[in-house]
Amino acid sequence: MVCFPLLPCCTRSGKQIAKTDLTENSDSMKKYSWNRDFLGRHVEIIELKHGKSSLVLVPAWQGRVMTSTSEGDDGLSFGWINHSLISSGKIQPHINPYGGEERLWLGPEGGQFSIFFPEGKDFIFDNWQTPAIIDTEPFKVKERNDTSVTFTADTEIKNYSGFVFSAGIERTVTVITDKVPEGFSPAAGSSLNVVAYRSVNKLTNTGTTKWKKETGLLSVWMLGMFNPSPAVTVVIPVRESGSSGSGPKVNDKYFGAIAPDRLKVTGSHVFFKADGRSRGKIGIPPLRTTGVMGSYDSENNVLTLLFCNLPENVTDYVNSAWELQKDPYSGDAYNSYNDGPLEDGTQMGPFYELETSSPAAGLAPGESIIHTQTTVHITGSRKNIDDVARRILGVGLDAIERVFR
Repeated sequence: MVCFPLLPCCTRSGKQIAKTDLTENSDSMKKYSWNRDFLGRHVEIIELKHGKSSLVLVPAWQGRVMTSTSEGDDGLSFGWINHSLISSGKIQPHINPYGGEERLWLGPEGGQFSIFFPEGKDFIFDNWQTPAIIDTEPFKVKERNDTSVTFTADTEIKNYSGFVFSAGIERTVTVITDKVPEGFSPAAGSSLNVVAYRSVNKLTNTGTTKWKKETGLLSVWMLGMFNPSPAVTVVIPVRESGSSGSGPKVNDKYFGAIAPDRLKVTGSHVFFKADGRSRGKIGIPPLRTTGVMGSYDSENNVLTLLFCNLPENVTDYVNSAWELQKDPYSGDAYNSYNDGPLEDGTQMGPFYELETSSPAAGLAPGESIIHTQTTVHITGSRKNIDDVARRILGVGLDAIERVFR
């Protein structure tokens, strides 16, 4: 692990901005080293390394993984980074979307138990505010070494119904040096380049009152923002219906139904076009998840895998819809978001997201919920990547590429 202090060429007020930050050509900006050095000029970073695998994390931004690489300094930078906002040094209202390929949030976003809307206010953007603990407040570094770092934070959050949560957060991110889930080994095959890291995210009730469904519950919500291309397809294996309560294979009603040239369900797979050109979001109900989701970028030959095993037969997940809800615990467990232009033509990204959520946390004082996920990026031999995709996702690269042609 390498820790870089905030360098004097940049201040958080934005008055001194490195002139070269945003004038490099696009090829340079795709490199891991360029993005690591860019971040190091603006904020304190921590770099975890093992061989050619590297990650950049930022304690000031809740210990999020900003980006990673599987091929050393000159390798591709996998995380989407909001260079313009970071260069500005400004703090924005509502949210500061710095980017990052793995960050910790808390749910629910909307509804009568929302932690993003003040009590009694309408569910409109002007009233929406990201809690400071997952936006502007830094996490403390508790422990660290070359391949792992642990962050902590304490907070109080008041929800839409007036209940106040006293909570502690502990987050550990570790570069994996042996095996990841499903028996896939980062060291298997010299023709594969792999970066793999696991995050263990612990939420604790540090107050004196039990968290109850009647007054609202929290969840651990993990979001990853990645670089899109015209050839990125999200692939989510889903379970066949096991009971009447399993829910649909995919929920595409977040921002309106998604067109069939962008979303397809074929057998036990959901395919979602993630090119950063059309705004849409999908969700997978908890009983439909299989423990893995991923994406393939055929333009850059990158396979991304996200492993997250959820508790069996648990169906209470917070609902983040911006409305007073009939069932506030009917939320999805996996999500994917594709960025796109808003009605006025503006756009934050482009990027796409892979997201997971923990069950709703009904915790007694002193109790905790732990949500763990593993992120893997693979580059190298197409044949060997195809072998991994077939084994882990249950579908080969040719089939993924044909879905939206």
